[in-house]
This record gives sequence, C-alpha cells and structure tokens, in this order.
Amino acid sequence: MRRIFTITVLLMMILCFSVYAEEKPAETPAVPAPSVTTAAPAATPETPAPLKIDTGDTAWLLVSSAFVMFMSLPGLALFYGGIAKRKDILNTLGMTFSAYAIVSVLWVVYGYTFAFNGNIAGLIGNGEKIMLAGIGINSISDAAKTIPEIVFVMFQCTFAAITVALVSGSFIERMRFSAWVLFSILWFTFSYVPVAHWVWGGGILGAMGALDFAGGTVVHINAGIAALVGCIILGKRKEATLVPNNLPLVITGAGMLWFGWFGFNGGSALASNGLGGMAFINTNIAAALGALAWMFTEWLYSKKPTLLGLASGAVAGLVVITPAAGFVNITGATVMGILAGIIPFFAVAVLKHKLKYDDSLDVFGIHGVGGIVGAILTGVFADPAINEAGKGLLYGNPGQLMTQIIAVAITIVYVAVVTGIIFMVIKAIVGLRVDPEEEITGLDESQHGERAYN
Repeated sequence: MRRIFTITVLLMMILCFSVYAEEKPAETPAVPAPSVTTAAPAATPETPAPLKIDTGDTAWLLVSSAFVMFMSLPGLALFYGGIAKRKDILNTLGMTFSAYAIVSVLWVVYGYTFAFNGNIAGLIGNGEKIMLAGIGINSISDAAKTIPEIVFVMFQCTFAAITVALVSGSFIERMRFSAWVLFSILWFTFSYVPVAHWVWGGGILGAMGALDFAGGTVVHINAGIAALVGCIILGKRKEATLVPNNLPLVITGAGMLWFGWFGFNGGSALASNGLGGMAFINTNIAAALGALAWMFTEWLYSKKPTLLGLASGAVAGLVVITPAAGFVNITGATVMGILAGIIPFFAVAVLKHKLKYDDSLDVFGIHGVGGIVGAILTGVFADPAINEAGKGLLYGNPGQLMTQIIAVAITIVYVAVVTGIIFMVIKAIVGLRVDPEEEITGLDESQHGERAYN
C-alpha cells in the first residue's frame, strides 16, 4: 500500500509539472486605470500626481476587513472549539474571542505605528502615530495609495488579531487563561509587530526582496513556530487524545475560514482589480485541492477519509497559497494546493508522533509547515506575468528561491527565541498551566465557572 501511495503522489506531481511546462506565459492584460472620486491637476515632472482615494478600492478593502474579522469570530473560534473536548470548548472559544479584542485595542494604541509607520534600522517602525495620531478620514498611506489610511489600519488589524488567535490552538486544554491573556499582549508586541514590519512595513525582509503576498511568513510561520515552542514548554496534556466534541461545528468553522480567506488573500491586492481577482481564484483552487489531496492521502494511509481531515486539508491549502496568491498563475496554485494536502498531512500524522510534542490542534503541522512550504514555493512559482514584483525560479530567477529560504530561516529563529523568552516571563509572573485537577475537570468550569452544555 505504501508503494501504491508513493507512485500515486509521484504521478500527481509529474502531471502537474508537465502541465506547467506546456503552459505558455500569458500576456499581461491591460488593466484600466482606477476611477477616482475627484478631478486632479495634471502631473508634471516637477510635481508628481497627488495620491487619490478610489471608491471601488475602498469598498473592497472595507468588505475584505469584515471578511477577515469573520475568520476569527466566529470562524476560527468554531473550528477550534468543535475539535476541543466537550469540557474545554468554552475556554477554547474564549481564547480566540479575547485575542481578537486585545489585539484590536493594542493595534490602535501602538501596533500600527510600529509595524507600518517609519523605519528604524529596518527592524521596527516609529511611534509617531501612537493612537493613530495624525490619521484623518482622508489620509493616505504609501503602503496603500488608493484607499483611506484608516481603512488600511483596520484591514491590517484583522490580520494581527487572527495571527495571535491561531497560536491558541496549540495550547488549549491546559493553559491558564490569565497566562493566555498575558501571552497575547507580549507575543503581539514582540513577535507579530516586528515581523509584520520586516516584511510589509519597509523592514529587513522586504528590503532583501522576500515575497509574502498575504501572510505566509507574517501570519502562518509566525504563529506556527510560536505554537511549537509554546506547546513543548507547556508539556503534554493529561488526556492528549484528539476526539472532536462537535464535528459539525468544525466543518462550519472551516467553511467560514474558507469564505473569509477571500478577503484575506484577495484583499491583499489592496485594490479592486485583476490582481485581486487572481488572488481570489488561486485561493479557491488551492483550498479545494488541499482538501482533496489530504482526503486521498489519509484514505491511502489510514484506510478512511475523515471529515476532520477534509476540513484540515482545506485550511492547509489556504495556508500554503497565502504568500503566493498574488504572485502565481493558476498552474502554480494547482501544484501548491496538491502539496498542501500531502506535506502538512505527514507533519500531523507522522512527524508529530515521532517527535512526541503535544500540539493540540496541529497549529504547527498545518500553519507552521504549510507556511514554510508556501513561502518557499512562492520563490519557485512566482510569475512576473501575474505580478511584476515577483519572479521565481521557473521564470529564470533562482535567487528568489534563496531569498525566500533565508527569510523563512530568519523568521523561525527570531520567533522561536522570542516565544521561549515570553513563556519564561509568563511562568514567573502567573504560571503557565492549570492544576492537574482543574485540567481533568475541564477548563470551562475551572477557568470560567461555566458549562457549554447545561
């Protein structure tokens, strides 16, 4: 059976790459200039055209922000909550809910300015826009030149919030809620904000040419590595089995994540245009193929195709395509989607058990491994006919692949060290784990004094 499985995977790979080789580079379609709300004086060599707010782009980014918020609440909360034990579902939901609320506040207070405003030695932004100082309703940022800056602030806020919430899946069923709240504050401050600046805010990784369209490095590798380090420090649960308490909730949450991801990736074009459309369809095909590839791989490996596996594969496909959504053509997205259902599956089914770490909801296996695979493959499949900002190995630029690998390595090392330090600080202040009796009783009652089902 293993031999059959190996042959099947190789045939799938050969088929996809042969299709890729036969595909002729498409000519870049002409994109009409975006409409503007008011007339402007003509530009001259001495006076460049002023930036303009485009109502279509603004509308799409407002909708995309709502989409990404919907991914956290209720999407991720239901996805994680349905997998957790019956006695821990409220605590699991509460970790996502509290993370979204905490980061929403911190992003406005200082997160945005240190991630996206100014650049100090390529490492961090400056504090000039603390509490969004100086940002009016008609302000425009250089990072998004056709939408109000306040809309860009909100769009990026939803990314920061879901990244912190993602990490919680590795810690559920044993972490003190007070420790989680403190972790959310510290990790957002010292891990998410700097990495977001390095990639998207003019920092060191962006300057070296690393490609990350919608968060493969900033969101998924960041969260995945933190999850791995944190669950190792926390130690194993008393009952480390994974028997979802409510699979319909899991499927519902996965569907919400898939839906919201159209704003996550499509919105990252920062415009209502063809590039956003390409990111949109790449997102859909990668999720579909990730779900199917995971299903068939699990079917061959474990003899049964589970619904949890189908949902996990869809999420893995979404993760892998995230850094590449606006850089690759449909064939590249196809290959990435198939690999998304195979490589993270073995990270979850084999690697996790061999290394014996208790990553409760496989945050590292899906988001960490998937983010690494997606970031590296972006350096292979980036097609300049889709986005002139990216040119990968298959289009004559092997240096891009090396750049992606270096960026991934830097992020892994930084996040691992910072997360380890944060956990040591939290352990000294409030402690990390609940008492064994509280863990056996369940965190819903011991941490919140509530039950999900009365």
